[in-house]
Amino acid sequence: MTYVNEAAKTAFLFPGQGSQFVGMGREFLEQSAKARELMAMAEKISGLPLQKFCLEGSMEDLTRTLHLQPAMTLLNLICLQALEEAGVGAGYFAGHSLGEYSALTAAGVLSPEDTMMLVTERGRLMERESAANPGTMSALLKLSIDDVQDIVHRTDQGVVVAANHNSELQIVISGDAAGVESASSLAVEKGGRAIALPVSGAWHSPLVAGAVPDFEKAMAGAAFHPPKGTLFFNVTAEPETDPQQIQSIMSRQIAAMVRWYETIMSMQQQGVTTFIEVGPKKVLTGLLKKILPKGHGCTCLQVEDPASLQECLDSFS
Repeated sequence: MTYVNEAAKTAFLFPGQGSQFVGMGREFLEQSAKARELMAMAEKISGLPLQKFCLEGSMEDLTRTLHLQPAMTLLNLICLQALEEAGVGAGYFAGHSLGEYSALTAAGVLSPEDTMMLVTERGRLMERESAANPGTMSALLKLSIDDVQDIVHRTDQGVVVAANHNSELQIVISGDAAGVESASSLAVEKGGRAIALPVSGAWHSPLVAGAVPDFEKAMAGAAFHPPKGTLFFNVTAEPETDPQQIQSIMSRQIAAMVRWYETIMSMQQQGVTTFIEVGPKKVLTGLLKKILPKGHGCTCLQVEDPASLQECLDSFS
């Protein structure tokens, strides 16, 4: 049974780093043999005790980039599997930063095995780069992307770039401590707010660009296929269907800006009416409510455990 009558008007959205919590996936793993099979596969490919990190922690161990990238991706895939088993389909796909790899799997571009291989290597390389080039990130509120781009261009200290365009007036900047602090001060002077984020690196900035060449080598070992459905990409905020182009886009994604706001607006303009966040917490659901205009007529759902899956299914009846 397909609960979503118009799968083509439904989008699956996948969260990335920052949505983790100790205990995530417990109920699915207790109730589903297929969820446990995904866990076993992910642990074998990553070489990491992911079940221990997810269910027991510590939060410090879980949040370490090397561990978190495969752990979060695994949880997204467990939630995706539960949705698909329940008969819920989608015609549109996107993921926020790390979540883009889950979207690639959902759209049939990558196998779950290749996805776990790539996110494990991505986490290792990004952790390596953050150790070599320490950095941080801050969320700037109440300012447009044009305002923020002007600020980072005027910042004359350190390194800083716009890293995530999350909603119209929420842009995350990334760089070294001097650059982010200087840009944050300029943002406050311009009438914005700056909130330091608890991150371990300057993601989506030149400080982690050193990971790209080695990651491209890892990507050569994965098989990329044309997507089944419309798959939007962080780097371009546009769909792409050519596997070689997709591979090129994903290699650049590590150090490029996440154009999330534009992606959601494009999905709505293409007629998407149901957005389902597939994975832990409701970070993307919260952003959806900021991005989509009042009276947009869209349904925003989220699935992270059997209870939220049932709520999702009930909403279709």
